[in-house]
Amino acid sequence: MINEQLKINNILFKNRVVIQPMEGCDCEYDDGRPSELTLKKYINNARSGAAIIWFEANAVCPEGRTNHRQMMITEKNVEAFKDMLKQVRETAMKEFGYAPICIIQLTHSGRQSIVPMIAYRHPLYEKTRPVTDENIVTDEYLDTLPDLYVKAAKLAKEAGFDGVDVKSCHGYLFQEVLSGFTRPGRYGGSFENRSKLFIDSITKVREAMPKDFIVASRISITDMIPKPYGFGTTEDNKMDLTEPKKLLGILEKLGINLINITLGNPYYNPHVNRPFKKGPYTPEEKPEVGLNRFYEVGKELKKTFPNMYFVISGLSYYRENLFEMSEKLLNDKCCDLVGYGRLSLAYPTFYADYLKGQFQANKCCLACSNCTVLMRHKQVAGCAVFNEYYRNLLKEKVLCQKK
Repeated sequence: MINEQLKINNILFKNRVVIQPMEGCDCEYDDGRPSELTLKKYINNARSGAAIIWFEANAVCPEGRTNHRQMMITEKNVEAFKDMLKQVRETAMKEFGYAPICIIQLTHSGRQSIVPMIAYRHPLYEKTRPVTDENIVTDEYLDTLPDLYVKAAKLAKEAGFDGVDVKSCHGYLFQEVLSGFTRPGRYGGSFENRSKLFIDSITKVREAMPKDFIVASRISITDMIPKPYGFGTTEDNKMDLTEPKKLLGILEKLGINLINITLGNPYYNPHVNRPFKKGPYTPEEKPEVGLNRFYEVGKELKKTFPNMYFVISGLSYYRENLFEMSEKLLNDKCCDLVGYGRLSLAYPTFYADYLKGQFQANKCCLACSNCTVLMRHKQVAGCAVFNEYYRNLLKEKVLCQKK
């Protein structure tokens, strides 16, 4: 089933494989245009044979960037993005005879911005990154964001992208506003208020773009953080899909039917969205619990919204069972497309090799979290196991500093 084509809104996807967005923190400093490292990563993605390359987080404004090297498309650098997409498509066409569908994330990093911009005071998040009330963004500031998303979407189309992802996940601004139970004003308290920013932004983007331009969203269905500080959870930190389903129902009515499922917050509980064998702490749950959570969430959402199309995450963990589990998730109607993130950094040609009968499990991601370690230490990010450049970077810039 993974090799089957899929048509969504008259757009043909050549297979069910999605390269997930993986931030490299490697764009040109302050400018946001792709660097040589960025270009190399996406050309490697093109060699995978995947139907979709879901490009990494692109900040819609300078103050919404996680770092000075985060991707950010502007009027001044749009030509660099055009050139990157040209090379990506030419690479894929040469090797497979078809070009991938290219979708780019649009985001505001909120609490994780260079200067934190928060929706409300969050005692759990603030244990690792302290802030003050002065970091709380005003309603008036939030009012300006939908138009910035529209502007970024138009630039993405000009650059040649096939679609955009109005991103609401992983504790970034839109996702944090969704959990703003304690926030006063027009963007806090009730579900209608908390969902207003995201819904207004994605509605404006959809209305501004042509019908054949994809408008999708990557959403943290549950933060796995206790209410009132997490979305899609109860006070005792159990999943509660009531509000996430309500949100998806609104999106479906708006004609937004491609949803990239993720869970948790990698800045707080990375084991939830990226189950790991080795990481910065020992989780309270085994990786299998987290993997099963993806299965159950996907199955429930697909059952509730049979006419929506879901990308599922968490697959990079499986290594030798990668394609067996991918097929199971598709056949069990947990998703329509299967997404691979960390794996694409470790073994870019994993799917192409699979098609040739040459898949090598020993090249797959080890779920060791070193790509994230590089990012957290303000370095460009990549696979520090199988890629010599990033392996040396980890040794020189991280491990040596700890001694």
